[in-house]
Amino acid sequence: MAAEIERKFLVKAGWQPQDEGVRIAQGYLSSVPERTVRVRIKGDKGFLTVKGRNEGIRRLEFEYEIPCADAEALLKLCEQPLIEKTRYLEEVGGFTWEVDFFAGDNVGLRVAEIELPAEDTPFEKPEWAGQEVSGDARYYNSSLIAHPYCLWKTRP
Repeated sequence: MAAEIERKFLVKAGWQPQDEGVRIAQGYLSSVPERTVRVRIKGDKGFLTVKGRNEGIRRLEFEYEIPCADAEALLKLCEQPLIEKTRYLEEVGGFTWEVDFFAGDNVGLRVAEIELPAEDTPFEKPEWAGQEVSGDARYYNSSLIAHPYCLWKTRP
C-alpha cells in the first residue's frame, strides 16, 4: 500500500526559481475528499493518480504513468477549470521540495511541498518557506477547482 506523507507551506514573496521548471496541467475525474482521481500532464508525460482521504498529513496515493495522448483525452472529461502551474524543484537538507507557481484562476498562489518518509521526520525548513498550510483544505489542488484563488476574499 502506498502512502503519501506531505507538508505544505506558502512561499514567501521574493523567492525566485533557479531554472525554468516544468509546466503541469491537471484535472480531476473525482474531487470528493474520500477519493480524488487526478489526470496530469507534466512536461511530456501523462499520469493517473488516485488519492484517499487526508488523515493529518498522510493519505493513500497510487500513481501510474499513462500515454500522454490518453492523459490529453482524459483531461477533456475532467471537472473544470483545470489546474495550471509550473513546478520547480529545490534541494534542501537532503529533501526535494516541490515549489508550485499557479496560473489561470489560481495565479498568484505559490505553494511548496515536501514529502517525508514518516510523519515525525525532522527536516530543514528553508527561509523562503512561510506559513504552513498542510491541514488547510483550501490549498488542496482538488479544492482549487471549485474555489479558485482568484475568488478568495482574504489571502495570506
